[in-house]
Amino acid sequence: MNDLIYASATTIANSIKTKEVSSEEVVNAHLERIEEINPKLNAIVQSTAAEARREARHADSLLTKGEIKGPLHGVPITIKDNIETAGVICTSGTKGREKFIPTEDATVVKRLRDAGAILLGKTNLPELGLAFESDNLVYGKTCNPYDLSCTSGGSSGGEAAIIASGGSPLGMGNDLGGSIRIPSHFCGTAGIKPNSGRFPRTGHFLPPGGAIDNWWQVGPMARFVEDLMLVMPILYGVDWRDPGVIPVPLGDPKKVDVKKLNVSFHTDNGIITPIPEIVDTVSKAANVLSDIGLNVEENRPPGIEQAFDIFMGLWVLMVALWLALP
Repeated sequence: MNDLIYASATTIANSIKTKEVSSEEVVNAHLERIEEINPKLNAIVQSTAAEARREARHADSLLTKGEIKGPLHGVPITIKDNIETAGVICTSGTKGREKFIPTEDATVVKRLRDAGAILLGKTNLPELGLAFESDNLVYGKTCNPYDLSCTSGGSSGGEAAIIASGGSPLGMGNDLGGSIRIPSHFCGTAGIKPNSGRFPRTGHFLPPGGAIDNWWQVGPMARFVEDLMLVMPILYGVDWRDPGVIPVPLGDPKKVDVKKLNVSFHTDNGIITPIPEIVDTVSKAANVLSDIGLNVEENRPPGIEQAFDIFMGLWVLMVALWLALP
């Protein structure tokens, strides 16, 4: 089973298309893993197991006829609980939406499903996604898969925890002040906060708009960078409902000549020094880039030590304005 649950979404998609494995086998393997680990993690807060199995059988049936829905045909996914999913409770971690069932998918969810993805369930977060730990009054706390006494981070902590544990190969989170990046760091997964205006946030709660509209985005999470590259073109582009998303080209990372890039890194931001293991890992990564010919220098941006205080001052003001929206 480990070959299935710890493979990349890209590998899984290719294996399903070539009939090396069925979608039903893949979905069942992940659901079995969720049953095993979720009682300890509390990462999945709404299961769609029965529907996922039905969709997996349908995906396999289509494949026997030579029909492929898209690049994620038969691949299981999970979705953070502030991104709406038709027919599945979406609380956004707040008691006021404890029984709320959306009637349509968020745009990014629809795009993933149209590409063939199969929803396994919804993942935990802090209330309204506005904190750095995934804990709320509806579902409680999500634990870190490497140490149950520690946090998985927030606000996409449920997503990172279940992906890291082999319960899902791919998922969706969102990020304003680190909500994809912090859980990815805490749980050892990959995630990306895309540039503003790339992916529609239609169907996200809290909704787009307000004073901090261009601060936050929805983005993919996975164990492998190749999976982020796989889904970026699927998620990208206007839906003509989110006014903050504009028709701009999406570049191809495979066309970037890495050796022409200049790299600057630092291991201490002047606010707090990371543990030695993190410093060592960042330094080794910089050395690898230098060894393959990139111009690499250690140089901390001036003024970065003020970043946290500046951000938190703006955060308190802007979230207050955001919550005051009618």
